[in-house]
Amino acid sequence: MPPDDAIDPAYLERLKTLAPQMLDAVPHARALGLRITAVEHGKMWGIAPFREELAGDGQAGIIAGGVVTTLLDSLCGFAVHTRLAQSTGTATLDLRIDYMRPAAPRRDVLAMAHCYKLTRSIAFVRALAFEEDIEDPVAHAAATFMLNLGRKPGQNLQAQP
Repeated sequence: MPPDDAIDPAYLERLKTLAPQMLDAVPHARALGLRITAVEHGKMWGIAPFREELAGDGQAGIIAGGVVTTLLDSLCGFAVHTRLAQSTGTATLDLRIDYMRPAAPRRDVLAMAHCYKLTRSIAFVRALAFEEDIEDPVAHAAATFMLNLGRKPGQNLQAQP
């Protein structure tokens, strides 16, 4: 794993350019209308726009928890890429979400994911979902992702000699 100072600035700039299309490549995220709104080194920002058909409780107009989960998981996975020197496959190993309160009725949900630690094969990420104020979160996520840096698919699952 390259140290942070070895990150290719051109790769990060390419991620910023590609960010609007990144979630479109994930059918579930595309169906929900999720969008990436900003990219920084180690961080990814995004939005789940409210639509009536995404309400978990149609009368209350509160966006479903599964939409928030998908937003957080997706942003966490993409945030990992902002810490790497090259593109690689990732897989969610663990995702824990603590829901702190219901989302406000008929409001978009925003989120920020921060990849704060990399090892040779694992990335650690935290994320918050909120409407306006990141200090008043709807949900908090803690996640780990497996990195596939130059390995063939399934190689991580094979016993080492």
